[in-house]
Amino acid sequence: MTIPLSLTINGTRREIALDDPRVTLLDLLRERLHLTGSKKGCDRGQCGACTVLVDGRRINACLQLAASLDGAEVLTIEGLAEGDALHPVQAAFVEHDGFQCGFCTPGQIMSAVGLIREAQAGDDPERIREAMSGNLCRCGAYLGITEAVRDAQSRMNQGNAA
Repeated sequence: MTIPLSLTINGTRREIALDDPRVTLLDLLRERLHLTGSKKGCDRGQCGACTVLVDGRRINACLQLAASLDGAEVLTIEGLAEGDALHPVQAAFVEHDGFQCGFCTPGQIMSAVGLIREAQAGDDPERIREAMSGNLCRCGAYLGITEAVRDAQSRMNQGNAA
């Protein structure tokens, strides 16, 4: 028995036939759709390496069953930039050295994008650190990550004011 699933992934409508109702969104993205930016870190929702946006909200893709998302809109790191133009959060991560080994970076960036969209970031570094606490960085690039989020939010707010 297959389960029909319709998702909009990075702006493209996808019709998918799931052969197993236990497939997580992370496994669907990585193994079936070859969108490998979201990482399988802990596979328990504790590290944030698999963070994507579903209907504009941050989720851990490793905890979400794909079958439960019929009709949803999914944004992954692969869909964030527009052509060669980096998203403001991606650009800020580069400028502020918000990564070292890079393993957690896609999840960190997607979480930051969601945080800013949810208007939860504010300008307080402690508030940003708390709101990003579900995304772990084994290299300890937290200062750069926090500064990147602050900078990106400022740029995005200026862009909205214009």
